[in-house]
Amino acid sequence: ALGKGSDLEKAFATVALVYNNSSDPEGKLSKAETKSLLQTQFGGFIQGQEKKPKYQEIISALDEELENKIDFEDFMILLVSLTLMSDLLQEIKNVKTTK
Repeated sequence: ALGKGSDLEKAFATVALVYNNSSDPEGKLSKAETKSLLQTQFGGFIQGQEKKPKYQEIISALDEELENKIDFEDFMILLVSLTLMSDLLQEIKNVKTTK
């Protein structure tokens, strides 16, 4: 969709595409589906985070109230939260280029 878009535009388009391909007809994900998607598509960012209290809080919220679903906005907030606490973020900050 964004063949000539910037790296950032392509990244966000990819997030939207992955979410939309996984979501139900109402455009939502169950919490179990969200957890599975994070494990399969966001593993690099969540690897090694299991002992951090904030990570445990986020994941336990996905394990509770399974009937509640996650919309795209909540999914994006979740990704940003997990990214900010990730050890991988520091590694990324040490790299000065996207190429």
